[in-house]
Amino acid sequence: MRLSRFFLPILKETPKEAEIVSHRLMLRAGMIRQQSAGIYSWLPLGFRVLRKIEKIVEEEQARAGAVQLLMPTIQPADLWRESGRYDAYGKEMLRITDRHEREMLYGPTNEEMITEIFRSYVRSYKDLPLNLYHIQWKFRDEVRPRFGIMRGREFLMKDAYSFDIDKEAARHAYNRMFVAYLRTFARMGLKAIPMRADTGPIGGDMSHEFIILASTGESAVFCDRSLLDLPTPGEDTDFLSDLSPIVEAWTTPYAATDEMHDETTFAALPEAERVSARGIEVGHIFYFGTKYSEPMGARVMTAEGTEVPVHMGSYGVGVSRLLGALIEANHDDDGIIWPASVAPFHVGLINLKPGDADTDSACAGLYARLEAVGVEVLYDDVDTRAGAKFATMDLIGLPFQIIAGPRGLKDGVVEVKERASGQRESLSLEAAFNRVREALTA
Repeated sequence: MRLSRFFLPILKETPKEAEIVSHRLMLRAGMIRQQSAGIYSWLPLGFRVLRKIEKIVEEEQARAGAVQLLMPTIQPADLWRESGRYDAYGKEMLRITDRHEREMLYGPTNEEMITEIFRSYVRSYKDLPLNLYHIQWKFRDEVRPRFGIMRGREFLMKDAYSFDIDKEAARHAYNRMFVAYLRTFARMGLKAIPMRADTGPIGGDMSHEFIILASTGESAVFCDRSLLDLPTPGEDTDFLSDLSPIVEAWTTPYAATDEMHDETTFAALPEAERVSARGIEVGHIFYFGTKYSEPMGARVMTAEGTEVPVHMGSYGVGVSRLLGALIEANHDDDGIIWPASVAPFHVGLINLKPGDADTDSACAGLYARLEAVGVEVLYDDVDTRAGAKFATMDLIGLPFQIIAGPRGLKDGVVEVKERASGQRESLSLEAAFNRVREALTA
């Protein structure tokens, strides 16, 4: 993509309303635009990252056996009355009356609707296990939206729902999602720690939040330091096998959010092994048994010929929230530092003198060659000051920068800068191409 054809509204000044790093940098880098309290438009740069995050989530859900669908954002209130949650949910739910005086709501979550879909089609244990998910915009009317997309009112979420014949089978479904989440966040360059958590309005008796440690986290978290060094399950993980050893390895060391914290147990750890920090929740998984299937009549026939309510779980990932968490975990004084897997572009190609025949030719050649091998390039072909070009590229945080100017090209070289380390190398055009291609396609 040529910068001259891209929409990238960079802000020079930090907006007053930006309270944390991710909010400040997303506004300055032209990734989002606030339209109302807690409601944002996603501008092209931010939208590209959002789509990268979605793709990783979809791939890992498919690997774990979940099947994607799409449910509506507007739901009938009657479904929530069946489950008993309509009056209990609170003011965070946006309630609506349509032109025919039917009570509706803008969905904050989808347990009721997915249960209604399931009960309409599934009758036998032979159709189980089943895990259905979608990635969809939600709305929760936060009393105090803040921190940009980290605590907005409208947000993009992946929510999956498992259906199983009994608690033992449901535990296997829970474990599959547990492991899928470890892999999902690791692929984005994040170390997410599963912690025992309160089930809240979703309900149930087993729940884990996946937490990114960050100084700007909204809640206190506590864990055993050994969790920071546990290896992530590999790409060869067999999701049809018994995953309980992996789950046990990740849940045996102490880890809990503030609501579930046991100071006595935590204090029993050696002092050097105690981690007290702030955390950002990026995922939450629940097992809630028959909480919804019982009152809503989601039942299946067993092999013995009796009808039983299915056991369910739900599994959420804050897709849009992840973008903020990624920035909180990956930035410096100059701007964002994107992991390659979610970067809006892989390379920022900087032409220091647009209009110069040799510089234009060198940049055009690199641009075409990199794009041809699947490396996404933002080509700065705009006639502005070199300092402004460098500042913009550092701000938006692409993994690599290739800087081409008449002076270097006279000696047959361009400069390659790695954003994360700041390392700079003067390389020939061929070596620069190979350096970036090998780093990004390995």
